[in-house]
Amino acid sequence: MKGRVFVIGLGLIGGSLALCIKKEHKDATIIGFDVNAEQAGLAKALGVIDENTETIPDGAVDADLIILSTPVNQSEEIISLLAGLPLKQDVIITDTGSTKQKVVHAADPLLTKGFAFIGGHPMAGSHKSGVTAAKDILFENAFYLLTPNDRISDSKVAQLKSWLNGTKAKFLTIAPDEHDYLTGIVSHFPHIIAASIVRQTEKLADSRNLIPRLAAGGFRDITRIASSSPEMWRDILLQNKEILLELFEKWQEEMEWIKALLEKENSPAILNYFKEAKEYRDNLPIKEKGAIPAFYDLFVDIPDVPGVISEITGYLAKERISITNIRIHETREDVYGVLAISFQTEEDRQRAEKCILSYTDYATFIIS
Repeated sequence: MKGRVFVIGLGLIGGSLALCIKKEHKDATIIGFDVNAEQAGLAKALGVIDENTETIPDGAVDADLIILSTPVNQSEEIISLLAGLPLKQDVIITDTGSTKQKVVHAADPLLTKGFAFIGGHPMAGSHKSGVTAAKDILFENAFYLLTPNDRISDSKVAQLKSWLNGTKAKFLTIAPDEHDYLTGIVSHFPHIIAASIVRQTEKLADSRNLIPRLAAGGFRDITRIASSSPEMWRDILLQNKEILLELFEKWQEEMEWIKALLEKENSPAILNYFKEAKEYRDNLPIKEKGAIPAFYDLFVDIPDVPGVISEITGYLAKERISITNIRIHETREDVYGVLAISFQTEEDRQRAEKCILSYTDYATFIIS
């Protein structure tokens, strides 16, 4: 497709979408804007965009597609700005925010003027941020939720999908309120729970100085999502307030129920509680990308000898296998340590396992 695509917000998501569009639509021109001029300049230097602009109106008025890859609160402000500009009549405007009801409602002035706004939420992320982390494979096999207003034609939705075809994502079209309820359950609320566990642990650590040391391994893994951007999650909570308050009520009921089982020492019911949770969790799709970015980890038993970590990473580098994180769970003299290596995709994790096995005769895997 030919045309001009204007990406507002050149971070991980905006940059990755720009790369996907450039890859699929080689005749398109990608224009970028970021409040951080340095970030915009970097995006152009890296070839993520073709041009950058100093103001939003400069890039918007001639655009065929406008992508708002900014925090939701900022997206609402930008939508208000766009509604006052002489945009192309057939322009499509979309966003990438994690909540949809308020932003779709905020876009009513655009629809009144005949412009098409289609809410969007690519459900993919990375351990890294910024335009330097942008990848054209970020969204492969991830769900990409579209939330068009009832007044948006199917042809406009199809046109947006065509622009975004290079993401190789799985598109789902749902209502804005349904989007916010579903993501509230599988993404927003789990982030609150993870943060609450960390905060409770921090408070208890004041009187139990062993807690930070004991929490260094698996505890860090199960609460990793609590390390997400505080500013982003503040905005998400406020944007999805009503649904999250409803989920709080259900969570409190669940906690009261299991608390009562414990008080009564109801062993069969407690066993069944964990059994049902395990069965449901074990039956969830393994290869699907969901609302929370997956962590593709490899746990490797290694001997505590000088140079073993650089040796392992050297083998991975030789095979051009990228890692997103590496950490040591435990190393002591004469005791095998656990090297935890994170990858961006399941394919990379599997390749890494084969690579390490082919080069070493000492490494074994705890989880594979």
